[in-house]
Amino acid sequence: MIPIIGYADRFSVRAGGRLELKVSCAHAEYRADLVRIRSADPNPNGPGVRMEPVPAAFAGAHAGRVKPVHNGSWAEIDCAGFTPDGDWTLSVRVQPWLLDGRAQAVLGWPGVTLHASAEGAVLRADGQECRVAAPMTERRWYELRLVSTGAGMRLMQTKLHSDWGVDGSGSASLAATLPLPQHLLLAAAPDGTAHPGRDHFNGRLEHPMLLRGAFDGPTVLEPAALPRTALHAWWDFSLGQDTDCITDRGPHRWHGRLVNLPTRASRGAFWTGRELNWRHAPDEYAAIHFHADDLYDCGWETDFSFTVPADLPSGVYGVRLRAGPEDNIDEDVVPFFVLPPPGTATAKVALLFSTYTYQVYANFDRGNYDDAYRQRRAAWPGSYPHHPGDHKQFGLSTYDWHVDGSGVAHSTLRRPILTFRAGYLAYPDARGSGLRHFPADMHLAAWLDAMGIAWDAITDHDIEAEGTDLLARYKVVLTGSHPEYHSLGTLDALRDYTATGGRLVYLGGNGFYWRVALHAETPGI
Repeated sequence: MIPIIGYADRFSVRAGGRLELKVSCAHAEYRADLVRIRSADPNPNGPGVRMEPVPAAFAGAHAGRVKPVHNGSWAEIDCAGFTPDGDWTLSVRVQPWLLDGRAQAVLGWPGVTLHASAEGAVLRADGQECRVAAPMTERRWYELRLVSTGAGMRLMQTKLHSDWGVDGSGSASLAATLPLPQHLLLAAAPDGTAHPGRDHFNGRLEHPMLLRGAFDGPTVLEPAALPRTALHAWWDFSLGQDTDCITDRGPHRWHGRLVNLPTRASRGAFWTGRELNWRHAPDEYAAIHFHADDLYDCGWETDFSFTVPADLPSGVYGVRLRAGPEDNIDEDVVPFFVLPPPGTATAKVALLFSTYTYQVYANFDRGNYDDAYRQRRAAWPGSYPHHPGDHKQFGLSTYDWHVDGSGVAHSTLRRPILTFRAGYLAYPDARGSGLRHFPADMHLAAWLDAMGIAWDAITDHDIEAEGTDLLARYKVVLTGSHPEYHSLGTLDALRDYTATGGRLVYLGGNGFYWRVALHAETPGI
């Protein structure tokens, strides 16, 4: 556990605007103040990590408390009106991606969970259990079906593609009447709290359905082929794939919501490969890939917020958090960028900080957290003391892999970002400081200050929001060291700026190379 860590609600704020800070602290109390970050290189042969205290209204003591992080994605659906007048069936298509012995809850509701395992599907209900004696294989599709009749519950497992070697079909029965699924979870088991924390599923789910009657035949259930009168609910994941809502096509409209950003528009059970763009064939990409290590929002309450003074100079600042005795202090400095007041510029030069690139690489574990890295960090006291390899709970970079081996699609701002810190070492580089991204870009900021060149801070996110109007206030815009990721919005604005006489100075490597997009409905990703 990191003794004290925080994050802000955004990368940048204009003078006169408001910033919120969220802090987790293992101490009973911590002290907060504001600093201006002038340099972020811990190399003792370089400019050092330099921070200047700045007066702030929030400075002083604050109560500390540890705040948890709830990793893992799931879906939740309120079916409180589900009152079947007889037999009923619940089915879902399942593609497990991690069958390593850990519990994998395909779905659940209070008192009931359905798990996938390498030995076969498992139904647990009120202390009882039944198992299908047929193996499940990673990255293979199955239909799991619960059939409720007066005699009890039957669990059916059907392998959807018989040409894949071992037969994985079978069934088992439980001579018990189960409570009804009136608050249904997909890809997690309920644990009695607001955050299902048990048995997060790693893999894909497609076409969950609640049906009238006992569908216990061998034929795979095809939702579109079923009579409408058979449907209590059909959650069609091919609809609304650019949202966090899941749509029920049944008569009751028991729509649900996704939590912690599972990956939508994933290849479904009967994907043909004829169309590689999910928008052109949404029915073939009607699966959602859930992960035990997904994270969208830590959900921490705001500890304090402050209005940035209208006369605070543009630049790079940090909220410094400190706790413990002076001879053994725990510290975190949460950086942010301050722009001039709205509609103004205070310099001819703008330094464009590559916040899209910072976010894509956020908490990237480069696999280099070894003895050489630790020795370098110990030798340079100004180094940031934490590494993503030790703290996976704060979410992944899109350069990482999920625990089940699938790629990471999303990166969020709503969490602590360890790689976005002054003094953070990307590498134990024998030839230099081993910095990348934010700490490396501060070399340019320090050089501008040393040369007496006035500059304003702007970011990719600000260009996205304000477009060419923001850039047009400056005679010249400088990039940082690694402006790799851009969106249509930032590219179009920079193109229009240069086309109308603006000067763009490219001072990086591997720049303008890959693309990102902000989510239209979900902030911060």
